[in-house]
Amino acid sequence: MMRETIFRLIVAALGFLLATGCEETVATKYGILYDDYQPADADVADDDQTDLSDEEKDEKDISDINDEEVDQDMFAADDAAVPDDDVAGDTGFFPVEAIWYQDISQAPKDAESDTVIANLAANGGWGNGDTFQIDFSIEVLYADGTTLRREFFPTDEFYSPDCDQALVPVPDGGVLEGEEGYRCLSDGDCHLIVLEQDEKKLYEMWRADIQEDVFFGGCMAVWDLTRLYGPSGRGDQCTSADAAGYPIAPLLFTADEVVSGEIAHAIRFILPNQRIRNGVYVHPATHSTNATAGGVGTIPYGARLRLKSTFNVDALPSEGAKVVARALQKYGMFLADGGQIALTGRSDRTTTAKWDGLLDPHDLSSLKVTDFEMVEGGDRIPYTGDCIRIP
Repeated sequence: MMRETIFRLIVAALGFLLATGCEETVATKYGILYDDYQPADADVADDDQTDLSDEEKDEKDISDINDEEVDQDMFAADDAAVPDDDVAGDTGFFPVEAIWYQDISQAPKDAESDTVIANLAANGGWGNGDTFQIDFSIEVLYADGTTLRREFFPTDEFYSPDCDQALVPVPDGGVLEGEEGYRCLSDGDCHLIVLEQDEKKLYEMWRADIQEDVFFGGCMAVWDLTRLYGPSGRGDQCTSADAAGYPIAPLLFTADEVVSGEIAHAIRFILPNQRIRNGVYVHPATHSTNATAGGVGTIPYGARLRLKSTFNVDALPSEGAKVVARALQKYGMFLADGGQIALTGRSDRTTTAKWDGLLDPHDLSSLKVTDFEMVEGGDRIPYTGDCIRIP
């Protein structure tokens, strides 16, 4: 154990130096290595995956796009602080004006919507053997001013200036995504997500691993919950704990929300990297990756898909599934990361209601790619990876 820890410290130190001193590390952000990660408790069908080149696609792929004007009403024009009584109000996280909480049931379709959906269907649809399945493995932990703060050693999966280095509140008895504790044993994404209620901050880390007294961490984003972030979030070309660059926790639906009969926000979804457009993203995404391989007319990071109003929600097998489907019609879902299990709910470890008997991971498996349409996404932004942080 001592030799392993020493080795990890050396690797972490080298990774930090590379991340802060070498522009070439930009090209390694969110590579293909973790595209096939699947939660240990998921019932997953195999989906063919092949290693992808990290070379940039031809710039002409970007210039061929028919850019659309973004609907600025869906964003804050500029970042803004809001009074405390608006913080986390009914949302649990960001101010109610944030894009995650906007009703887009009547928003116009994107000009490329039909092409995007047709290409996605032709290229295999959802991951996981084209099965629209739910992953319940991501946890949100709660902390306050009394919670122990811990320093972490940045690994080679920490990118500067994209990622934040700060003391992290680590609650006793918590867990990482897909794990039973704070050790990252599955070699998965191992997200650590902590909502600090006194500070009104959200700490989200990718590839966390706490080995007794040593805390290793990949990219961490610290989100200010009093802030109404603009279209560029923490900064264009900047990643976060998710490849697309936006927060994770506000897009996770919970068992408590489903029991209440309403999910009042958009939902996180993911796709295999081969099906995500290379070299381009749309707001509110601020980032893409070189592991993506889709060409012109495929779905970009930041895309917001909406379940068609004509979909027969009443035909779904459970009341829980109907609640999720209605949210997909009203608020839609944002493409956030690369992977296999399409839709992301939150673990029920800290919720009052539990998923057992409420919503099965396969209750939405009848939903096909062609049941969705892409909401107007606005300008297609060429991905360079040259992060410019917004203070």
